[in-house]
Amino acid sequence: MEIRAAQKGDEFGIMLLIQALAEYEKAPNEVSNTAEALGIHLFEEQICEAIVAEEISIIDGIESQQIVGFVLWYTSYSTWKGKCLYLEDFFVLPEFRTSGIGGKLFDKVVSIAKESGVKRMDWQVLEWNQLAIDFYQKRNAILDPEWLNGRLFF
Repeated sequence: MEIRAAQKGDEFGIMLLIQALAEYEKAPNEVSNTAEALGIHLFEEQICEAIVAEEISIIDGIESQQIVGFVLWYTSYSTWKGKCLYLEDFFVLPEFRTSGIGGKLFDKVVSIAKESGVKRMDWQVLEWNQLAIDFYQKRNAILDPEWLNGRLFF
C-alpha cells in the first residue's frame, strides 16, 4: 500500500471512489462531477488537492494498481483564524477499512495541514455515520452539534 499525492490519471480512480462514497451516503444520483472536470480542478486550476491510497499487487508477474482510498481538500479562510484547510471528502473502500489505511490517510492530511501553516482543519460527518464519528473522536476531533450547514445550488 502506498500513500501518495494524486497525479494526472488518478482522477478516474478518485471519481470511482467519489461515486462509491455517494452510494454509501445514500445519494448516488447527486454526483454531477466528472473525472475530466476533477482532473482540471486538481491538476490545471489547482483549486483542490488530493492524496490517494494505492494498493499495488503482483499476480503472475503482472503488476496492477488500484486506488482504494482518497482525501480531497482545499484552502478555506476564517475571518477569526485565517488560513484553514477544508477536508471535502475522505473515503476508503469498505473492504480496506480495517487495515489502517484510513488512519494513514487522515494522519497524512493532518501533517499537510500543519506543514502548510493553517490554523484549523474542518470537515463534515453525517450524524448517522457512527463509524466515521468514532474514527474522528479517537483522534480527539471536535464534532460541533451547534452549527447548521447552509447551501445554495446553482
